[in-house]
Amino acid sequence: MSRDLKQATNEFADYLQAARGFSPNTVKAYESDVLDLGAFLANIDVLSVDQIELDQVRDWLFAADQGGLAKSTLARKSAAIRSFSAWLKKNNLIEVDFAHRLKSPKASRPLPKVVSRETLAEIFDSLAVKAVPDNPNAIRDLVAIELLYASGCRVSELVGLNLEDVDYARNILKVTGKGSKQRMVPFGAPAREALDTWVKVGRPQLIGEKSGQALLLNSRGQRLGVRQIYSLVASLTEGTATGATGPHSLRHSAATHLLDGGADLRAVQELLGHANITTTQVYTRLDFQHLAQAYDAAHPRARKK
Repeated sequence: MSRDLKQATNEFADYLQAARGFSPNTVKAYESDVLDLGAFLANIDVLSVDQIELDQVRDWLFAADQGGLAKSTLARKSAAIRSFSAWLKKNNLIEVDFAHRLKSPKASRPLPKVVSRETLAEIFDSLAVKAVPDNPNAIRDLVAIELLYASGCRVSELVGLNLEDVDYARNILKVTGKGSKQRMVPFGAPAREALDTWVKVGRPQLIGEKSGQALLLNSRGQRLGVRQIYSLVASLTEGTATGATGPHSLRHSAATHLLDGGADLRAVQELLGHANITTTQVYTRLDFQHLAQAYDAAHPRARKK
């Protein structure tokens, strides 16, 4: 049965969110990619899903590549179309899975930025000075940065925390990651101290009608947003050796410093919530880069003539 491409796209998005449990951001990105393909195909009078062919999809990706899109974006677009095509076949909307042989361009994996221990110590000291009882926003900023670095959680996981997600007896957070998967992550004594001050002193000053059970609140008493955390981290790291960067750098730093201290790679994988250990292994590359730089700088036989 022939199905209009736009209608099929809407049904596909519903399937991703309900059956696959994809995050809203992933669903939105995949839906946008399929709609973009649809707009491209409309120019060659392909309006229904049973008219789509692999070469047409490859032409669409080629045009996107020529437009200067990053390899990582092209890889996501390829994944979206493969998933869409497989769903169409499974629901008997097409006879042949046209994207089964579609390959993704290999995305480059740049080494992540890491904030040094010395810089982090300075950041925490500056935040602690401002985190006085009559400054609830500063108290919140301190606990947000402490938890990001202590737990290695993603910024979306941090702002999604509710009061009941904190296990005070064991110093553990229950975070909800990609694909609505939950995991338990520990945090240390400094983060616990900042958290206690926030819950007992800072948060009560900001509570409003829309606060609900959100752990972190903005100045209007609503759940703290991702954008505010990005702005905070950028302002804290501006002028440092790392340069202005986002909250993901604190996640990178936590992983790198754990591995530097001898932590097991599998343990770091579980802490970060990586589905595949190869994702975690990027931090071992970073660790080796630091080792190689130190060797080149200090070993007498490493110096170039």
